[in-house]
Amino acid sequence: MPRLCRTRLALLPSASGLWWAGHPFCPVVCVVPGRPLAALCSLRNVLKVGSGAGWRYMSQSKHAEARELMCSGALLFFSHGQQNSASDLSMLVLESLEKAEVEVADELLESLAKLFSLMDPNSPERVAFVSRALKWSSGGSGKLGHPRLHQLLALTLWKEQNYCESRYHFLHSSDGEGCANMLVEYATSRGFRSEVDMFVAQAVLQFLCLKNKSSASVVFTTYTQKHPSIESGPPFVQPLLNFIWFLLLAVDGGKLTVFTVLCEQYQPSLRRDPMYNEYLDRIGQLFFGVPPKQTSSYGGLLGDTPRQNCWSHCSSV
Repeated sequence: MPRLCRTRLALLPSASGLWWAGHPFCPVVCVVPGRPLAALCSLRNVLKVGSGAGWRYMSQSKHAEARELMCSGALLFFSHGQQNSASDLSMLVLESLEKAEVEVADELLESLAKLFSLMDPNSPERVAFVSRALKWSSGGSGKLGHPRLHQLLALTLWKEQNYCESRYHFLHSSDGEGCANMLVEYATSRGFRSEVDMFVAQAVLQFLCLKNKSSASVVFTTYTQKHPSIESGPPFVQPLLNFIWFLLLAVDGGKLTVFTVLCEQYQPSLRRDPMYNEYLDRIGQLFFGVPPKQTSSYGGLLGDTPRQNCWSHCSSV
């Protein structure tokens, strides 16, 4: 079994193929023409628990070197279509972050998002990876993950046209503009023309339920400006859009009477989705001092997973 060096490995060209090397005094893994996958599998084996350099580093508290080694290996496996081996190494990268109690940094979040983007979208390993990555990125705060990681995941899922899950992650990011642009594409490609207002209405209400007033305003303004079927406003042709516009103004003012009258006047529009009034109950508590109902079920309003959060109106489109 070849031994891997502690420094960052790199692919080096040679007359006989590609050498994956890191140190002149260290044996290397050679990827020769005709036999690249065998060499890659040997790399996977040496990094398995209890038998390889990656885990020796952990026992020596060399977590940074181990992560670099395993991340490089995962990227190489992905480049050769070895999804299982690459996913194994990706999970080891996360385990290193957890064991070393590494502080969250943009560079690490971008590395995790890169590994996520290369995983098979339909694999159970990807689901396990993203769940664990978000938990680590929360830093023990009990939140649903770091906003920057959510943004990076949302962008990847948007590229894959997985709008439902992309939308979930945008909601937990701070990227209102990106969310709006994704929703415009989502609505124009998969929605009904009669529901163009509902795409943005739900997003705004959910951002407000998360006390993210800034992103709620940005997503509304950007969406209404960029959607080709929405005439310039305010005021808008669609009553629901006018309601959302007034609601954002009312949130700034914080006057309960304004909020109450607004919700009463726009009930015909709000009855289009039974969830709207539940969102508004929570918004009333957060911004207008309305006491919570004893039967409040706010914990399930936004869903704990992307699929739970998916907009029901679009699930069959």
